[in-house]
Amino acid sequence: MAISVPVEHVLYVAALLFLMGLAGVLARRNVMFLLMSLEVMMNAAGLAFIAAGAKWGQPDGQIMFMLILALAAAEVAVALGLVLQLSRRYGTLDVDSASELSG
Repeated sequence: MAISVPVEHVLYVAALLFLMGLAGVLARRNVMFLLMSLEVMMNAAGLAFIAAGAKWGQPDGQIMFMLILALAAAEVAVALGLVLQLSRRYGTLDVDSASELSG
């Protein structure tokens, strides 16, 4: 016996996760916390896509979620270089230090 969760509940959870990630992006100055908050926001968007795809019985939501996963992997690859550079040059992961980075 399968239990069905209403789509509205899933979208509420996705919206709550997105708002939590947005609050983390706006409140934190540490690069690692910013990246984690961005990941939470992307996962919330993916959850909304999955819920919409399940609602209409289409695999489009799953395809969009795989695109979001690929985007998250690319973000981590680029962000790792930025984190290492900030840590090596300034000894801190504060975002305000990034304004001092110049070619």
